[in-house]
Amino acid sequence: MTATTDAPPTAPSRRRAPSRRAAPPLALLLPAGLGLLFLVLPLAGLLVRAPWSTLPQRLTEPGMLTALRLSLQTATLATLLCLLLGVPLAWLLARVEFRGRRFVRALVTVPLVLPPVVGGVALLLVFGRRGLLGGWLDATFGITLPFTTAGVVLAEAFVAMPFLVIAVEGALRAADPRYEEAAATLGASRWTTFTHVTLPLVGPGLAAGAVLCWARALGEFGATITFAGNYPGRTQTMPLAVYLALETDIEAAIVLSLVLLTVSVTILAALRDRWITAP
Repeated sequence: MTATTDAPPTAPSRRRAPSRRAAPPLALLLPAGLGLLFLVLPLAGLLVRAPWSTLPQRLTEPGMLTALRLSLQTATLATLLCLLLGVPLAWLLARVEFRGRRFVRALVTVPLVLPPVVGGVALLLVFGRRGLLGGWLDATFGITLPFTTAGVVLAEAFVAMPFLVIAVEGALRAADPRYEEAAATLGASRWTTFTHVTLPLVGPGLAAGAVLCWARALGEFGATITFAGNYPGRTQTMPLAVYLALETDIEAAIVLSLVLLTVSVTILAALRDRWITAP
């Protein structure tokens, strides 16, 4: 008599039905559409009201070209200053463990939420002629920063540096530290490792942070007008020129706004692989 062993019944293979995306509820779709419309309509208003027939002549006006040139120069210098100071700061926050690091990171992000006018007042209290450092700079070196082009660069760097630090710190945290460890094992110094290994590893994040920093510096208004004033040819950048043109020539303000809008769209197009095409 042979014993028969009954094998356990195999569970029938279940095929997953193709998932069907449910239609979005109207309670969410309607406010989402209104939110998109709220963001797009002001930009469309700029395009509709733009004086297209006289646009070439207005773009070549001396005052507009001066403001544009000054904006490009100061934004570039502010970005270079942020790179010089912000990249080491981002490396410190990402690679070095020390007491109070969270507090330092919070301090770095304060300019992101601080009203720009308050930032300008704070800069005056430090770098003004009677400020904490400004009086010493004036008496010792004869350097005066408020209401100068250097003051514009300083104000733009103050509000734009957090964008660079946050981007570079995130890239450093995401980078594989084994490459740096391998370079150190092969005898590379810390500076050589930083310049030849770390910086190439975080190159895309560094580039994205620098572009965002430059764009934020280009659009800075509050800290600039408070700390550097609004002097044509010396401290009047594009945003300040827009503010001044609103009182006298609305079409000139629209043209200046179109230039800044074009720059913003160009920045987004340059960073499309990082943000716009994200799933």
